[in-house]
Amino acid sequence: MTLEPFTVVIPARYASTRLPGKPLADIGGRPMVVRVAERARESGARGVVIATDHPAVAEAARRHGFDACMTHAEHPTGTDRIAEVVRTRGFLPEAVVVNVQGDEPFIDPVLIREAAQHLHERTEAAIATACHPIQDLESFLSPSVVKVVLDAQGYALYFSRAPIPYPRDAFAAGATALPPGLPAYRHIGIYAYRAGFLATYAGLSKGAAETFESLEQLRALAHGYRIAVWVTGCSAPAGVDTPEDLERARRWVAGLEPSPYRSHHN
Repeated sequence: MTLEPFTVVIPARYASTRLPGKPLADIGGRPMVVRVAERARESGARGVVIATDHPAVAEAARRHGFDACMTHAEHPTGTDRIAEVVRTRGFLPEAVVVNVQGDEPFIDPVLIREAAQHLHERTEAAIATACHPIQDLESFLSPSVVKVVLDAQGYALYFSRAPIPYPRDAFAAGATALPPGLPAYRHIGIYAYRAGFLATYAGLSKGAAETFESLEQLRALAHGYRIAVWVTGCSAPAGVDTPEDLERARRWVAGLEPSPYRSHHN
């Protein structure tokens, strides 16, 4: 199958409560955001843009041969930051843009390519994203693991931090494991968008579900936009959110710890 063209935009906000200056954190001699961009480049994207609010991040990107776009500091989400890039760079409405988080230096390039390709194939969708099966009860019950329920065509019905779909009878009987056949999926936070959708995103109002769940993808669903979801076989990489995560990433790069990829059982 021919790979359709797409662009990766990496939102890289400098400020971080848990890890200040996160995009520039050194991992094996290169800033974290540069490592993310290198993975994105391996996906086959025709362009990789680092969208940041800090000159030092833009300078680091350019020093390592990557395009950088300065954006406003006040954006509430990474999607809003990407929308600014789409607007200022004049992307055509039908252009496909993949959002790769700036704190995932080990993301699988295949996952990025799959996101773009899935959106190209699902012409009714404004967004494409990924999931994989949950196979253990701890992950299913954890609010830090976002779940997604799909319709018969593979479009998202709802995303939640709650355990959905809820196996009522099994839990009522005291089950200590997930019942066989339960369609429980963990959402993987990679998104492909049509640029035309991003142009309107900032004007969409937040709904109560998005606010309480703290899940921005619910905004698209609340306004009737379709999100196509595919079940991926790619490993979901561990992100870098805390000083402990950063130290672990450095040890991975140095070969002092095993693979940074989470098991598909998580």
